[in-house]
Amino acid sequence: MGTFHMECKDIVLREYAIGDLDALYVLTQEPEIMAFLPDWNVPKDTRREWMNRFEIPENRKFLQAVQEGGRIGELRLRLGIHSKTTGEFIGWCCTGMKEELSPPIREMVYAVSPLHRKKGYAAQAVQGLIRFLFDHTDTAELCALALPHNKASLRVIEKCGFVFWDTVEIGRETYNYYKLGKTGGTPGAGTIGGREIEP
Repeated sequence: MGTFHMECKDIVLREYAIGDLDALYVLTQEPEIMAFLPDWNVPKDTRREWMNRFEIPENRKFLQAVQEGGRIGELRLRLGIHSKTTGEFIGWCCTGMKEELSPPIREMVYAVSPLHRKKGYAAQAVQGLIRFLFDHTDTAELCALALPHNKASLRVIEKCGFVFWDTVEIGRETYNYYKLGKTGGTPGAGTIGGREIEP
């Protein structure tokens, strides 16, 4: 199995490689990213161990499950966001079960370097991964969470067709909770509770 990648308009989504470690670590140290994703801020040696022992092997299992019919269960997929023009690692777009929600639901998680914001890259990444999940896996519903004051993330979520569902308490924070259901695999469109959502 070769390295999985997915081309979008201006970016390429590619499964994590150990060569991404330095760029990923630097991004997790960005104050804007730490403010909204503090759990991603770990020592570089810890990140290296996670990539080698858990993240890269689980990506392989996820992609193997896709090849074998798309039953992905609770497997996670972690993709780097790369500039199509320079190849630079500029962010990540990942999916996995959000265990803190009841019942657990597959979540979309993403971040883009502050140097590459306001160019539509996060929305391209999320839309690309939505399309892949709905077209190639048994995923029927996705969620996205964002703090109410994270206006940039809220814009991405809404641009990708997610619909505000509720607020939810996780840890000591209250998050806006959005959902998107599958309708023909079209990114940015779906059904929630029987209501059709337009892209």
